Amino acid sequence: MEVSVVVPTLNGRERLEGCLDALAAHAPEAEVVVVNGPSADGTTGMVRERDDVDVLIEVSDRKLNVARNAGLSAASGDAVALVGQDKEIEASWTEGVRSALAERDTDAVTGPVHRSVRAGVTTEDEECRTIDGREVTYFDGGNVAFTRETIEAMDGFDEYLVTGGARDCAHRLAANGYEVEWSPDVCVTHADEDGEDDADRDWGWKYRALAYRLVKSYGPRPGVFRRTARDAISDAVESATDVLRGDETPSEWMYNGRCMATSAILGVKDGLWARVKDRSETRNPWGISARADRAVERYDWRTDAEEPETTEQADDPERTEEPEQ
Repeated sequence: MEVSVVVPTLNGRERLEGCLDALAAHAPEAEVVVVNGPSADGTTGMVRERDDVDVLIEVSDRKLNVARNAGLSAASGDAVALVGQDKEIEASWTEGVRSALAERDTDAVTGPVHRSVRAGVTTEDEECRTIDGREVTYFDGGNVAFTRETIEAMDGFDEYLVTGGARDCAHRLAANGYEVEWSPDVCVTHADEDGEDDADRDWGWKYRALAYRLVKSYGPRPGVFRRTARDAISDAVESATDVLRGDETPSEWMYNGRCMATSAILGVKDGLWARVKDRSETRNPWGISARADRAVERYDWRTDAEEPETTEQADDPERTEEPEQ
């Protein structure tokens, strides 16, 4: 089984180097596709100087799911994996992917993410949830591998979403009867700089994405609204505790509450429209097939190309415009 690894990146040159070094060490035979967002840290030059990257795609869109879909479109392997720029695969990763997808005939496989903390190393356990009688196995979007048939059937990731793309894909896989296996061998190390989160939580997009993907996948059912309300109440209580401790002002708490409510309503509206736009079980109206203009430039060393392919060379001229969001 030939494995392709897609690595989306955006202004993460140092961490990307560690990711690519680990791939070179533990998956030397894998095809490596790097999709570079509009980075301004010299990522392009660094990648072009390496001899262990097969394809470099430059995109102008900052959305992670756009980068994922651009990489999935360029990958040629029988199995296609996604590895985050801040993840470093471990020695057992490649064999774990091949064993699950080729030997055990699994549709997709994921595994633990190890994180360094002051007291040592933490790891993640398998996360499953039953929703509307359907068992959903979630995965980290920076450590997952699919058979080509599986990810093509899902039409990649939903480019409407700024966050929650991996969870949305997990719901759609479950709806179509695809199995996601949890393998302890498919493990990566999270190389977080200074042990800090990359960005503050975006409450608006969290609830817009949550409402959108649940309504899109399950319809406007009472359970969907209960789930969204339960999460909102939990976060509101946690935020209120921050106010009492003096870590947050009452006005910030009120603003976050309004943002959560309005964003959830917008997510419900857009989720309903997505159900109308794509009535199939794929539920992905803004997937890979929706557009063909993602790449700005493409460097493909598989064909020994000396000059980069521009958008006009690399993409279908009869493209579908990206919908306004």
